[in-house]
Amino acid sequence: MIIIGSRGSKLALWQAQHIYDCLKPLGVEARIEIIKTTGDKIQDVPLAQAGGKGLFTKEIDEALLNGSIDLAVHSMKDVPTGLPAGLTIAAIPEREEPRDALIGCTVAELRDGLRIGTSSLRRSSQLLALNPRLSVQMLRGNVDTRLRKLDEGQYDAIVLAAAGLRRLGWQDRIRELIPAEVMCPAVGQGALAIETRDDGGVAHELARKLDHAETRTAVTAERAMLEVLGGGCQLPVGGYAYLEKGVIHMRAIVASPDGSRIVRKELSGVDPSRTGASMGRILLEQGAEEILRAVV
Repeated sequence: MIIIGSRGSKLALWQAQHIYDCLKPLGVEARIEIIKTTGDKIQDVPLAQAGGKGLFTKEIDEALLNGSIDLAVHSMKDVPTGLPAGLTIAAIPEREEPRDALIGCTVAELRDGLRIGTSSLRRSSQLLALNPRLSVQMLRGNVDTRLRKLDEGQYDAIVLAAAGLRRLGWQDRIRELIPAEVMCPAVGQGALAIETRDDGGVAHELARKLDHAETRTAVTAERAMLEVLGGGCQLPVGGYAYLEKGVIHMRAIVASPDGSRIVRKELSGVDPSRTGASMGRILLEQGAEEILRAVV
């Protein structure tokens, strides 16, 4: 019996069930164990102010290490670049849509004073770069909670990851998929991480069968960049890579919280770790270090 650890939100449980369904044809018996994380408990402050890395993974990592679960399913964008000793990302399945989605309006309709809800410093800084007179307001909660708050009129529009909306069957709520050159996605956005102990055990070997090589290459480049920049998933950092004919094409941004300053860079390469690390160093040299120092 393989025990799969997951957060309890609808999206997290969809993701865990998806991996459960992928393991079933391999003859695996499994069950899902819900684990509440620090990030789930903190609902009254922006995530960037909550502090620390691994807000949505720490308790699940502890469960893996003490053996109470065998495998964990995360949204890759929530996973810190540095894992606890003894744990590994055994598989990264094929990626869903990586872009952000606007619900309630389009980019062209981002007029002065519009109330836009998001909990992400990366999103809010890029929104303010588009229009500094927007009223960007904190929005926390699960996907369904955020949509309900929009429908109640608490916001004029909200920004969410398109992948989560598609996975939950709410893609019809999307007014516009924001182009990556307009709003650079979060590192790992749209991808899942299957985490196990690195002991070469049954769960690790089974999970490895679900790995998608192209997605792993792209996400490895993105995470290598983030590690150079400091490794925090709550930083105002965007990074997106994709493969084309064996070449990694990557774009990234580091933005000041008010959107007044954005360092942008595009880079291509072949080795994911080297390409990502080079991207991180170039960003730091071109002004990202100063921006990040003011944030953290």
